[in-house]
Amino acid sequence: MASTAHNSAVRLSVLDQSPVPAGCTPAQALANSLDLARHVDRLGYTRLWYSEHHSMDMLACTAPEILIARAAAETSRIRIGSGGIMLQHYAPLKVAEVFRTLHAMFPNRIDLGIGRAPGGGHLESYALRRTRSSNIATTAPDDFLQQLAELRAFLHPERFPALLGPDHPLATIRVAPSAPGAPDLWLLGSSLWSSVIAAQEGLPYAFAHFFSPVATRDAITDYQRNFTPSPDRSTPEATLAIGVICADTDAEAQHLHASVHLMQRRIRMDDRRPIAAPDDALRELEALASPLDGLPGIAEISEWPRYFVGTPDRVATQLRNLAEDLHLHEIIINTITHSHQARLRSYTLLADAMELSR
Repeated sequence: MASTAHNSAVRLSVLDQSPVPAGCTPAQALANSLDLARHVDRLGYTRLWYSEHHSMDMLACTAPEILIARAAAETSRIRIGSGGIMLQHYAPLKVAEVFRTLHAMFPNRIDLGIGRAPGGGHLESYALRRTRSSNIATTAPDDFLQQLAELRAFLHPERFPALLGPDHPLATIRVAPSAPGAPDLWLLGSSLWSSVIAAQEGLPYAFAHFFSPVATRDAITDYQRNFTPSPDRSTPEATLAIGVICADTDAEAQHLHASVHLMQRRIRMDDRRPIAAPDDALRELEALASPLDGLPGIAEISEWPRYFVGTPDRVATQLRNLAEDLHLHEIIINTITHSHQARLRSYTLLADAMELSR
């Protein structure tokens, strides 16, 4: 068991994917996200990140930079950022300009989390490509490391010669707007590859445990062990994003979790419909039941499940133990429920149990 002093130091943050409940519109889901932003700002969460997903009826956030601007304007303390921008789809200069604009408007509150995943299917990736061949089946070249180097140079023009060389053809570009400092750059991922790159580049690192929990320990520990200091960080800074549902009783929390259980099942079947209500989810899960359901799944073969579900005291203990085990000072919480009020309540209960206001 972790010591009280260490446990009280665990910070909590929020990843919001703007889930669309069945019976609601994407516009309502975005309004819910802004309501949640004001709510978690008051509760004492450290940061709030928005994800980037494309062509999914269940998730409304396709342009996190727009939500970041609106949420930052409606909050006063919490850091706001992307979790993340899928860099393969965009020119690094444009991403730098967008986030330097956000940084100029909201100094020292903007995080730029970037990822390598497509954030959608093959067709969506093709439609979002910066360059295209005539053959839709052709895989785009993986130039992520080059994009990352350019992005860092544009975010910090004073470092351009060290990052890309003084004779680089883009070295004369004046990146606007010019303002002291820069948004905080994070590398996101769900694999060992991302942890290796984050450590090699000396960047802070966020692991998507709720998405792929099998490699969590290896990714975090390898990053911490192999971290190389850089101008961005002198010491490693790691976090992970995990699903959480809190309610007043374990039974209520498990009932709410049925919506997520069905969502995960549907995703494996390439079904991207909005988030079902718990009772509807339970009926559909029963109809989908098969003999394979008895075999070990991802939750059983990984050390920790994708979601911690239960009363706030139970979940707070699990989070503190996880943080102690992996030497983390911050954990990012992703909560999806059909009911917006249940989602607000879950974050409130957890904030109280973790004493965030202190």
